[in-house]
Amino acid sequence: MHTIDHYCYHSGLRGVNAGLKFAYAAATMLICLISRSLAAAVLVLLANGILTVKKGRIPFPFYRKLMLVPLAFLILGTAAMILNLSKTPLDAYAVSIGSWYLTGSRDGIRQAVRLIGSSLASVSCLYVLSLNTPMPEILYVLEKLHCPELLTELMLLIYRYIFILADTASAIRTSQNCRLGYQDYRTSLRSFGELCAVLFVRALKRSNDLYAAMEARGYDGKIRVLHEKRPVKRKELAAVIVFELILMGVVLWTR
Repeated sequence: MHTIDHYCYHSGLRGVNAGLKFAYAAATMLICLISRSLAAAVLVLLANGILTVKKGRIPFPFYRKLMLVPLAFLILGTAAMILNLSKTPLDAYAVSIGSWYLTGSRDGIRQAVRLIGSSLASVSCLYVLSLNTPMPEILYVLEKLHCPELLTELMLLIYRYIFILADTASAIRTSQNCRLGYQDYRTSLRSFGELCAVLFVRALKRSNDLYAAMEARGYDGKIRVLHEKRPVKRKELAAVIVFELILMGVVLWTR
């Protein structure tokens, strides 16, 4: 989480208007999810990869690692569409296992590939937004869209408490490692159980300290954050519109 927050504030795309980045991510993701077009998904993956790695200056190994996480879940989730155990072989492939077949259909494979492509492209849209836009700016856009104030403040507080939880867990684990708490499997299980037991109590105490610090600084139930004004540039707006038109053209052409 600290790494993601660091990249947000040092991104090459941070100077772009947050509302424009939000609109780009939302519109592109919506087109990918509705169309389920593999060609559109490939185009979005390439475009978002270039934006994030080249323009946003996010290290490629880190971006690749982030993309592999949803890819693994998607492959496991679509395995049932590709692999079937049946007594009747299907048209794509069939591996004999006694009187049964490990088989699959061409339609199932095509649907699985389209689902993986569209979902992965949609995730890349979220990464474009989250890796290049600090959380306060995203919440500011949500406020402009008349999102309930209570919801945005809860999102900000939860986001900050995630760092508190991560810091606390990291400190406890470091202390355990110094005492050889993970030298073997049995010791690791005991140490992990102790970490979970202590983590909640310490995180709760630190969150109370944070709330006390906020009250000492005049917290009255509303979090006020300064926002830098970044007007939408015509060149950037035109680029987004042209890309969305091209994307819709690809969807219509491949149907």
